Amino acid sequence: MKFSDLALIEPIQTAIAEAGYTEPTPIQQAAIPTLLEGRDLLGCAQTGTGKTAAFALPILQRLAQNPRRPEPRHARVLVLAPTRELAIQIHDSFRAYGKHLRFRTAVVFGGVGQAPQVKALSNGVEVLIATPGRLLDLINQKYLRLGGLEVFVLDEADRMLDMGFIHDIRKVIAMLPAKRHNLFFSATMPPDIRKLADSILTEPAYVEVAPVSSTAELIEQSVMYVEKNRKKELLRHVLKNPALKRVIVFTRTKRGANQVSEVLEKSGVVSEAIHGNKSQSARQKALENFRAGRTRVLVATDIAARGIDIDGITHVINFEVPNISESYVHRIGRTARAGAPGAAISFCDAEERSFIKDIEKLIAQPIPVDRTQPYHSDQVENSRLLSKGKAKAAIEGRQGGGGNRRGGRPQSGGQRGAKAGGSGSGGGRPQQKPQQRSQHGGGKPGPAPGAGSAGSRPQPRR
Repeated sequence: MKFSDLALIEPIQTAIAEAGYTEPTPIQQAAIPTLLEGRDLLGCAQTGTGKTAAFALPILQRLAQNPRRPEPRHARVLVLAPTRELAIQIHDSFRAYGKHLRFRTAVVFGGVGQAPQVKALSNGVEVLIATPGRLLDLINQKYLRLGGLEVFVLDEADRMLDMGFIHDIRKVIAMLPAKRHNLFFSATMPPDIRKLADSILTEPAYVEVAPVSSTAELIEQSVMYVEKNRKKELLRHVLKNPALKRVIVFTRTKRGANQVSEVLEKSGVVSEAIHGNKSQSARQKALENFRAGRTRVLVATDIAARGIDIDGITHVINFEVPNISESYVHRIGRTARAGAPGAAISFCDAEERSFIKDIEKLIAQPIPVDRTQPYHSDQVENSRLLSKGKAKAAIEGRQGGGGNRRGGRPQSGGQRGAKAGGSGSGGGRPQQKPQQRSQHGGGKPGPAPGAGSAGSRPQPRR
C-alpha cells in the first residue's frame, strides 16, 4: 500500500510526500481509514511504529473538511502526552503534516513559565498538545476550557499510568464533553490500561500491529553479568569497539547518569547526560548534538525511553537493568529504527538477575549471555535469585529511598527548568521513581514554537 492509496486530501498528501513518506506503516494502514470514518480507536503498537502520523493525519483532515473557528481559550483537539519531549515532537509533526493547511496549534507543559502558553491559547487553537499537570493548571486558572472539544487523544497511556498520572487523566476526562471522538494509544495493554480504555472509548476499533510487549526483531540482545562495582570499567571496555557509533546508555537515577557521563568524558568518550533535572534548553541541545553526531554517547534516565526518535542509534546499553519489564522494551526500542539493525546490551549485577528473568518472561525469549567480555562474573550469573520486590527494595535502599513510589502523587509543577516557547511543551508532574522519570516521541526536537508559528520544520515522527 502507498500513502496515495489512502483517502487523504491533497494538501496532506503533498506534505507527506515532502516529508519523504511513500508507504504507510502497519498501524497507519490500519488506523487511518478507521479514523477517517470517525470511529473511536484503541491502538496497541510497539514504540517507533508511526503512531503519531496514524492519528495526526486523520485529525488534520477532519479539521480541514470541517472548518470552525474555536472560541477563545478553547481547543478542538486535545492530545495528551506524558512528557514534554513527546509533546514537542507531536506538535512538530502536526505542523509538518499540516504545513499546507490553515490551523492553529499550541503545546503546553510544566516546568516553564506559563505566560507564552497562556498567550498561545487566548484566541483558541484547533490542536492542543499537552501534558497532564500543566493542562490542569491552566484549566484551574480559567485560561483553558474543554467544552468545545471534538477529538481527544490519549497517547502512551501505559507510560502515563507508570508515571503516576492516572488521577490527573481522570480529572481531564471528567471535563470533556460527552460527545467526542476518542483515540487511545498504548505500547502495552495490561489490564489497568484496558480498563482505562473501556472507560473512555465507545465501540472502538482495535488495532494491534505487534505482539504486546514484543521487542523489535532486528535488535540483537545480550546480557553481560558483571560485579556492580565493575560496570564502569565494562562500559569503557565495550565502547572501545568502533561499531558502537551512536549509543544510548540508560541509568536508573539522574545522579547515576551524571556520574556515568563524567566517567566517559574523562576516558575521552564524548557524552552528555539527559534527565529531568536538566533544563529544557540543555536537554534539547543534548538531543541535537546526539542527532548530529557531535555526541557519541547519550546517558539517560528513562525520561529518554520514549522521547527519542533518532535514526542511526546503533546500540542501547542498559547500564542498570530496569525493574519494570516494559521499560526494557521501550529502552531498546530506541535502536533498530526505520528498518536498520541495532543491538541492546544489558549489564546485570547479582541484585538485578530477577529483573532479567522478568524481562525474558515478558518478551517470551531468553536473552543470550555474553561470557566473552573480560569482566564476566560466574558468581553473579549463578548468584541466588532474589525476589523482584526484595531486589528493588535493596537497590532503592542503597540509593537513599529511590524517589517517589509507584502510584504516588506526581511532583507538582512538572519537570523543572526549561525555556518556554510560545506554545510550550512536554513536562507536567512526572513521578520521580528511581528508574522512571522518563520520555518517546518522534520528530526532531527543537525549541517549542509559538502557536501556529512556522519556524524551521523538523523531520516529523511517523
